[in-house]
Amino acid sequence: MPPATPHAPAAPPATGADESSGTAPAPAGPPAADDFWPRVARELADDLAADAVSRERAGKPPSDEVARVREAGLLGVLNPPGAHGRGTGLRRACALVREIAAADGSVGELLARHYALSWSARLLAGPERAAGLEERAADGQWLWAGDVEAPGPGPGLALTPLRGGGHRLDGRRPLATGVPVADRFVLEAVCTATGAPLVVVVDPAAPGVTTGAAHDRFGQRLAGAGDVELRGVLVDADDVLGPGPRDEHTAPASAALAPLLLRLVLAHVGLAVAEGALAEAREAGRSASRERPVPPDGEECDAAGDRADLLLAYGKLAAALHTATAVVERATEALAGELPVHGPPGGLPADGWTAAPDTGAAVLVATAEAVTGRTAQHVTAGVLELADSAGLDRFWRDARALTVRTPTAGRLRAIGDHYLNGFRAPSAATG
Repeated sequence: MPPATPHAPAAPPATGADESSGTAPAPAGPPAADDFWPRVARELADDLAADAVSRERAGKPPSDEVARVREAGLLGVLNPPGAHGRGTGLRRACALVREIAAADGSVGELLARHYALSWSARLLAGPERAAGLEERAADGQWLWAGDVEAPGPGPGLALTPLRGGGHRLDGRRPLATGVPVADRFVLEAVCTATGAPLVVVVDPAAPGVTTGAAHDRFGQRLAGAGDVELRGVLVDADDVLGPGPRDEHTAPASAALAPLLLRLVLAHVGLAVAEGALAEAREAGRSASRERPVPPDGEECDAAGDRADLLLAYGKLAAALHTATAVVERATEALAGELPVHGPPGGLPADGWTAAPDTGAAVLVATAEAVTGRTAQHVTAGVLELADSAGLDRFWRDARALTVRTPTAGRLRAIGDHYLNGFRAPSAATG
């Protein structure tokens, strides 16, 4: 694999507050220009696109890819306010994810999940503990991996309280990204004493933690998927963030935002994979048009008809993308207004966050998931019929891998329930 060749600076300048965050400027250094992070993301995307096909075929753990992202400074972009003043808002972070994912869907998903999980402490834990964890994560440029929701069928993880304090964590958990490269895992486990779901932070280097990569994946081959096995892993009290989002009785109201945030950023990844596929097919089609010989006179009419059909096919796919983009951006706007980012400069409010997500925002996120899932599959399959380009099939496989885990029928039922009855079924829209 070629060495990383990022073009962006390793130490980005401090950013000022953006439109959806309460971030205060860092005390030293001028604020970055508005186009700084978009320019960094474009340059990294170009770097990733240059060898995307060969890297995807090799299917190695994403160590080199993470090094490129870290050197570009993108790991801290969605650090919440208070984490060295370098955080930016949800809208901009999602735009950066889209830029990266259009070039490499695996790296886009890895970065998207990292951004969402970097908010776990803020949404699930008390303000003092959240501020401390965010500070440590910013200092160490941690890459987050994990999940804040319960896995599918199976026993999941067991968290056993110990007499001397702390807990013991046991079990196995499959994760979609970052298994061999993460600096910290965020995992939901069930307390054996109470049966309540709790979210914990685990150091992959801790004794008793074993990771295994998922080999020969169908799609998203460079996202670092695999299993995390935990045997007698000691979890300090400070590493238990709090009740999981499913615990409606004891979890803070803001905990419900954690799964919504994760689902929204993944909708951006699915949309970006479709955008990348159509853009690459367009370039391949333009090249083919320039190289195509002039047909004999008797075939001119047929050629004109073929071109009209081609334009119609591209028009349908582009229109589908425009529609999905509008839906996703509306959901992003709604959720950006729900995130707890307003408070004293450089810190969290003393009484923590208590606001529950607005029902409309939850339904918009569910709509974004449903629309982008179908659009990503439709567009990435459609471009395979329109262009002949080496590696174009990777977009289709990535789209399938991203959307197969999304229960679209459940999301649509929740949307229908909201539309007909005026309320949301929690298990469908947010669980």
